[in-house]
Amino acid sequence: MNSPPPPEERSSGGLLSVLGVAFGLAGSVGGTIGAGILRTPGLVAAQLATAPLVLAAWLIGGLYALLGAICIAELAASLPRAGGWYVYAEQAFGRRAGWLVGWTDWLAHCIGLAWVATTVGELLVEWIPAQAAAPWEGQMIALAVLVLFSAIQWLGVRAGGASQELLSLMKAVAFLGLAAASFLLPSAAPEAATSDPTVVLPEGSTLWIGAVLALQAVITTFDGWASPVYFAEEFSEPARDLPRSLIGGVLAVLALYLLINGALLHVLPMQTLSQANLPAADAARRLLGNRGAQLITAVALISLLGLINTVVMAAPRILYGLSRDQLVPAALAEVNSGGTPVTALLVTSGCAALLIMAGSFDHLLGMGAFLYVGLPLSGIAAQIWLRRQQPNLPRPFRSWGYPFTPWVVGAGSLAFLTGALISDTADSFLALVLVLLGGLAGERWRERRQGNICL
Repeated sequence: MNSPPPPEERSSGGLLSVLGVAFGLAGSVGGTIGAGILRTPGLVAAQLATAPLVLAAWLIGGLYALLGAICIAELAASLPRAGGWYVYAEQAFGRRAGWLVGWTDWLAHCIGLAWVATTVGELLVEWIPAQAAAPWEGQMIALAVLVLFSAIQWLGVRAGGASQELLSLMKAVAFLGLAAASFLLPSAAPEAATSDPTVVLPEGSTLWIGAVLALQAVITTFDGWASPVYFAEEFSEPARDLPRSLIGGVLAVLALYLLINGALLHVLPMQTLSQANLPAADAARRLLGNRGAQLITAVALISLLGLINTVVMAAPRILYGLSRDQLVPAALAEVNSGGTPVTALLVTSGCAALLIMAGSFDHLLGMGAFLYVGLPLSGIAAQIWLRRQQPNLPRPFRSWGYPFTPWVVGAGSLAFLTGALISDTADSFLALVLVLLGGLAGERWRERRQGNICL
């Protein structure tokens, strides 16, 4: 009897099945925790004004993300193929729907990648002496960072996975260290909020509106928990490791976010926290004085670099999946010996570089946010549809609490999508135009390909 081939040879299409749950957890943490957690606690405190409500908002937001992870874990374990959200939409609703979701996903990744790299450039350029800095230097640093992480991914999936695990570990240690040090400080002097006429405690409709706004901010900070699905085909045991990665990643991030908020509430009076644009920096100043700002900049950089690594690694897998299914040119499915879709990587990094050089992100960010909000909704819709239309599809992991779980997550996703459309109508419509143009391009590609086949 022949022995089973090693994981590298078992994978199809050139990708290497060498990843495990450690990478999955690192991908989920790395794709979720960015610089938002340094700023969002102040926004939440401004809406809710009391420590129990603030912590409750973070707990509810984390539980919502956990329900989403439970739902998508079923799809990821059932359909462990490269391509991200595209895979589920294509399986449930056909190739046209799959193409639209895949195009939307890849475009949102490129926008997010360019913005995060630009933010890193802006943070690093602050360390250059003022008299030596030039306006274009931030862009050059952003491009250099993009090239660096693209080069790491070019080496292969092992190098990319190792860098992800290292950066996620550094990120977790940095935030845990900041939180632990904050708890060592004396507690902030309690504020008699009820006796201070400048402090208005939320109640009635004000409380509900504040809670909705706070939850929007919190849930946005949890975005990225689905990062492991982009590497589903590269897990050596996807049926086991993908659910563990998705669910475990959300739980790890939730625990860290609650710890950070608890530390901030311990160090900063509520009124100070609610008025702070960057509350983590205020806490760091209490720890290290004026050096606290440098500490927060370093923590933010570590967070953003881990996020860049995740996106540079994930986005080419979307193009790879589309190409292998003949929805985009075949060259985008080319994989090097290290297991990296190299042409797709070059296209992704090139697109992000062009966006960095363009320099204006006001409208792009609005469009990217709208696109990102819609992607989980497509996955939830696919799960519900596949449960009805393909009941015999192998499901190594089944969502807990079905059908309650996907309907709750779907309703929440639809509400946030509607909120994004209302709050930023112009950019949302521009995003829909981009999706439509992608759909037309996909139709044109299919027509050309069918014509070539006939010839």
